[in-house]
Amino acid sequence: MRAGTLDRFISIERLTENVAASGAVSTTWTEIAAVRAELVQQSETEALTGFGEGETTSVIFRIRYLPGMTLADRVIYAGSAYGLQEIAEIGRRRGLELRAARR
Repeated sequence: MRAGTLDRFISIERLTENVAASGAVSTTWTEIAAVRAELVQQSETEALTGFGEGETTSVIFRIRYLPGMTLADRVIYAGSAYGLQEIAEIGRRRGLELRAARR
């Protein structure tokens, strides 16, 4: 993975639960990493859904290896949140390919 191709900045967030002093539980997205990434592909598709037509934006990023990532995490890119659909390891802990769709 060449450093020159990592020309985008993305933020990776994880859903966390906070317990207030009153015992109320609230969930918030917490940033776990801000990394440089390569935007491999960005596409938009339209499909028929149960409530009419729906538009989906999907992206593929490549980043340096980051341990502990799960599909429950999300990616923030250009002000939009993308839910992870697939995480593929590149080489032996060399990098990750993240496939995500806009939530």
